[in-house]
Amino acid sequence: MARTGRPRGFDPADALKSARDVFWASGYGSTSIQALVDGVGLERGSLYAAFGDKRQLYFEAVKLYWSEYEASLRLALARIPLLPALREVLIMPAQLGAVASDPHAPHGCMMGNTVAELVPQDFDATALVAESFSQFTRLTAEALRQAQDRGEVTAASSPQAQAQLLLVLAEGTALLARSGTDPKLASAAVDAAIAGLRPAK
Repeated sequence: MARTGRPRGFDPADALKSARDVFWASGYGSTSIQALVDGVGLERGSLYAAFGDKRQLYFEAVKLYWSEYEASLRLALARIPLLPALREVLIMPAQLGAVASDPHAPHGCMMGNTVAELVPQDFDATALVAESFSQFTRLTAEALRQAQDRGEVTAASSPQAQAQLLLVLAEGTALLARSGTDPKLASAAVDAAIAGLRPAK
């Protein structure tokens, strides 16, 4: 008789991290339930019981991805000087280009991948992405405002506009990483943007 209960020692947090990695590597549409069963290590019935259907599991995985990303962003934005820390955040997606040929490796920004696959057709996905991107610009704009006050960042444009530019750069870099763009080229683009934020001497 096939077992339908959760395995002994089941940890929902660990299972969700595993599901996130499967979705991050393959995307929503290309990830089968069997791939999730294999990647998470739960039987199909246990997977449904713990997380609902594939769509619900995907949204939980994306939320987990963003919560971890936001935590690292907040740490970076709290550092002084700001610009080197911002560079590290923006460079991260570029490094994923080096493993674009590996089907099991994470590809690009999971939030940006959600835009490509589900927005604007899926209302819940659209709302989740919009709130996440708004949070990025709110947090980043406030850090840039403080950096402007310290004289570290140019005041030639508003912190809000600068934050929006960095969001575009972050998502564009992540998209290029998915296509296998040379990480050095993406890093050079990040460096150019950071240089543009420095005040004129």
